[in-house]
Amino acid sequence: MSRSMALRLAVLLTLLALALTACGGEEAPEVVGGFEIPAVEEGKFNIAMVLIGPHDDGGWSQAHFEGLEYVAENVPDVHIAYIENVPEGADSEQIFRSLSRKGFDLIFGTSFGYMDPMEVLAEEFPDVMYIHISGIKSNMTNFGNLFGAMENMKYAAGMLAGARAKMDGNPKLGYMATFPIPEEIRLGNAIALGMRETCPECTLDVRWINTWHDPIIEKEAAASLFDAGAQVVFTGADTPAVADVAQEKGKWGVTYDWYGSCKIDACLTAPYWVWGPVYAEIAEDVIAGTYSPGWDYFDGDTGALGLYGFMEGEELQPGVAELPEDVIQAVRDLVADTLVGDFTRFDVFSGPIYDNQGNLIVPEGEALEQVDLDAFPEFGLGCEYCMKWWAEGITAELPE
Repeated sequence: MSRSMALRLAVLLTLLALALTACGGEEAPEVVGGFEIPAVEEGKFNIAMVLIGPHDDGGWSQAHFEGLEYVAENVPDVHIAYIENVPEGADSEQIFRSLSRKGFDLIFGTSFGYMDPMEVLAEEFPDVMYIHISGIKSNMTNFGNLFGAMENMKYAAGMLAGARAKMDGNPKLGYMATFPIPEEIRLGNAIALGMRETCPECTLDVRWINTWHDPIIEKEAAASLFDAGAQVVFTGADTPAVADVAQEKGKWGVTYDWYGSCKIDACLTAPYWVWGPVYAEIAEDVIAGTYSPGWDYFDGDTGALGLYGFMEGEELQPGVAELPEDVIQAVRDLVADTLVGDFTRFDVFSGPIYDNQGNLIVPEGEALEQVDLDAFPEFGLGCEYCMKWWAEGITAELPE
């Protein structure tokens, strides 16, 4: 070997050694569609979560992320990982596929639009358990559906908002809804039904924003509702934007999803999720081989639902503390009944219920069933009172 060739080889080996030292000798992380795919840990039960927004969004995604952290702290020998800001649809499918190939044992998808991609992947990877949050599908084998009775807390918040609007002499409320799916319609209807318990003359306007997470659009929609005359505005989206705008307008907002979203004085309350105990129970059951995926729709007695200001250790927000004592006590009683299972989502939607066109939808003595809450008629699921109507008091029309 010539001296020049030996020198070149020595340089090449040195550069290689430096490169290996710089990266610790590890493989370069896999990147798919601009997202870094986390690795599994050998010898542990590996759990991944796919989030629609940032893990610290102050709302929906943060509540799920904290639930995942709860699992890591309370279930032995698990490894957790997450990917945030993943769009719904085809973009998410390649993320779920990559996580499955990596070897994750349990994968949570936390947005409605992840449903169809997760269904496809469940067929391709029968040894992986997929849990989809919201939606309507399950294969009863390794693809399950999970949600909870947030109708109860939205109904209670509607009672507070109606009382606040009545006290302020402005019987107009607003609802900033995301997408026209059964979930958003039933939660809007729950708000309206609660509102009319304390303010029969109140009305509820609706703005569709067609996004789960966009702070700018959320603020614009909230401002639109306030400027149109609303005294209290609810959000179905991810961030606390509605309360921030309420503070600017001198009015009231009701945030959603995460207990920490309701901190400023203009926030009346926040219906929120506590996902940790539910996620931990699912993980333990999957590990034990006893989990049966299907349609898991939990009630308040799981401890997974909250109404800010009314849970242990929380104080009433200023705008609620001023309300008549009988209203506050009625909400306390309703929340207490929810937490022990004596007031359920079917009690929220018990007849008589009229739609906003004056039609009797649910007769007295009847109540919606789960399929009614989840479905439109065209879903073909056999619902009788399918959630494709606005309740009395809502001034909007459903989009085509």
